[in-house]
Amino acid sequence: MRIDAMSEITQLYQVNSTRKKTEKPASYSKDSVEISSFGRDLQIAKQAVAQAEDVRTERVQKLKTSMANGTYNVPMSALADKLLNGFTI
Repeated sequence: MRIDAMSEITQLYQVNSTRKKTEKPASYSKDSVEISSFGRDLQIAKQAVAQAEDVRTERVQKLKTSMANGTYNVPMSALADKLLNGFTI
């Protein structure tokens, strides 16, 4: 770096600092966010899902016990209905 360039750089900084002091600050508007009713409902639903258990352990245990005892029975009409609903076009 040239030594004489240092004085030029110093002068530029002095000019810029005086300009900044004399300029009026820009007026800023406050930011705001508005959440729609759908967004609020979605947030409530997400919180409810997060708090709910993933697995109903009581029902699972009951089904395991009945299967182990050989007492688990599925009505064939219910099975047929579920199968037909799965293949409905």
